[in-house]
Amino acid sequence: MSELRTLTLGAGCFWCLDAVYQRTTGVTSVISGYTGGHTPHPHYREVCSGASGHAEALQVTFDPEIVPESVILGLFFTGHDPTSLNAQGYDVGTQYRSAMFYADDDEKARFEAAIAEAQEIFEAPIVTTLEPLGVFHTAESVHQDFYTENRNNGYCRVIIDPKLSQAREAFADWVS
Repeated sequence: MSELRTLTLGAGCFWCLDAVYQRTTGVTSVISGYTGGHTPHPHYREVCSGASGHAEALQVTFDPEIVPESVILGLFFTGHDPTSLNAQGYDVGTQYRSAMFYADDDEKARFEAAIAEAQEIFEAPIVTTLEPLGVFHTAESVHQDFYTENRNNGYCRVIIDPKLSQAREAFADWVS
């Protein structure tokens, strides 16, 4: 196994992309959490209120020798609408912003290149923010691997199932 890489990404409700990345070959860990805000120990209700400044985000750890970073980032842009400012469907507020949290200048440059590449696909301007990665706060256990634990939940069936199907179609070699 090569050196693992971790990306921190915000794409609306973390449950959606968590379901996709949990089923992606080469991904070794997906952690739902909060980052990008000012509250030192945020909890779900506080983040949902918008008062914390944090975004719902994921830390996706993967083996780049098995799955290229371009696939991880392609799934990010496929799994949400990066042209929608502070909203994904019915989820509205800065806590649902499209954001890429970079750990260093090299990662920031890779994220900028990925945004530029994705912009070629989208007609509307991409509004994904690039933000320095601060402290990542792991979300409560109920939010980890939510889709697998709650497949019959209405949100899972109506919102996540179509996103998962779209990811499987676009990245058939990677998403099971």
